[in-house]
Amino acid sequence: MPIAKPSLAAPDRPDLPDTVPHRLDGRLVVLAAPVRLGAGGRPAAEAVRLLRECQGQVLPVRWSLAPDDPLLHDPDAADFALHHLHHLPPPAASATEATEATEAERALADWRSAYAYGRFYYRQGPDFLQVRDRRDPDASARFALDHPDLVATFRACLTPTALDDLSSTGREAVSVLASEGLVLVTRGWAVTLPPRIRHWTVPDTGV
Repeated sequence: MPIAKPSLAAPDRPDLPDTVPHRLDGRLVVLAAPVRLGAGGRPAAEAVRLLRECQGQVLPVRWSLAPDDPLLHDPDAADFALHHLHHLPPPAASATEATEATEAERALADWRSAYAYGRFYYRQGPDFLQVRDRRDPDASARFALDHPDLVATFRACLTPTALDDLSSTGREAVSVLASEGLVLVTRGWAVTLPPRIRHWTVPDTGV
């Protein structure tokens, strides 16, 4: 069962990255412009980072895909698998989705139906990380990352990072993390996917 979203008192202004223009409407985060997520590269990685941080801070977010986003026309053209993002708040439905049933609209509808708070997250220890992945309910997984290079790279990519800026060890670690769906790699940029969820509605042993 998905974890119920907790009800929280309004906090101070949340600490969100400003690399993607957005505004706060109460606790709602509204992206200032449509996102070309399927175009990949740094803009896509930064958008994923913002959505991840909103998820981690239990902030609802309203955003949409740009009309020319490749995901709306040919989702197979994107250089990442859309199901890797099913733990993040999905985009608003486009006007065409009510009348058209293209592959793209079906893929986005699947994202909306799969999304739930707590599908994918990590917990932080002193020298290790624990990751719970339930994006696919039929193939849930737990990961314990304790290798120093994997932990360091996972943490480094919490901020989108160019592969060219990583050492050969870092690039190898990204490859390992990406193979497990823990890091998204898009057009030379890497970004960590699971949020660090700080608010729980049940004891830690129940999640």
